[in-house]
Amino acid sequence: MTRSAFDSSLLGLTASFLRMQSLGLEQLALLREALQSGRMMNLLDRVKALDLEIDQLEVDLEAELLLLIARHQPVAGDLRFVMMLLKSLTDLERAGDYAVHIARDLEVLSAQVAWSHPGDLLPLLSHLTGMLEKLAYAFAERDLPAAQEVQRLDQQVDALYEQFQRSTLTRMLEDSRSLGAGLRATSLARSIERHGDHLVNVAERIETWLANTR
Repeated sequence: MTRSAFDSSLLGLTASFLRMQSLGLEQLALLREALQSGRMMNLLDRVKALDLEIDQLEVDLEAELLLLIARHQPVAGDLRFVMMLLKSLTDLERAGDYAVHIARDLEVLSAQVAWSHPGDLLPLLSHLTGMLEKLAYAFAERDLPAAQEVQRLDQQVDALYEQFQRSTLTRMLEDSRSLGAGLRATSLARSIERHGDHLVNVAERIETWLANTR
């Protein structure tokens, strides 16, 4: 493979990696819209459809990256970039899976009259969206501070998650009728927190890659 062909392959891989993040942002936009409006019509199906696209991109990208390594045997900066992509695919795929879990829990919660505090979840989803936006920017623009900002935002997500869990537990203790909805809500919040952890994994790899290319 010539250098120009290799560079062309890298551009295609970069575009596909960004596409995975864009699909993740579409998932989060659907979740936030549903939470704000209270309209859950086909939410799970729509989020699942995006997740299937993410899954397929993961499979395709992994195959292309492994083929690129076998054919070109990249070294130094090229190898670091390729390995960063390869190791990050699973995290983006898992983040998409957690978005599906969130959608499923939201649909169930919306049907439970005992749960009357959906707005409490909005700050968590908003910060999670900010994390993925920063992640995509850090990768596309090779922006080290943006990658580091993802980790700072995750600390805020963790703090909001702990706060949400405490307040939900208090409600369940005060009113046993809210037990089922409260447990579902804590599961949903946990999925948001885990989604963020996977984004941090990718951000840390981007940070390492950028730090070694300067």
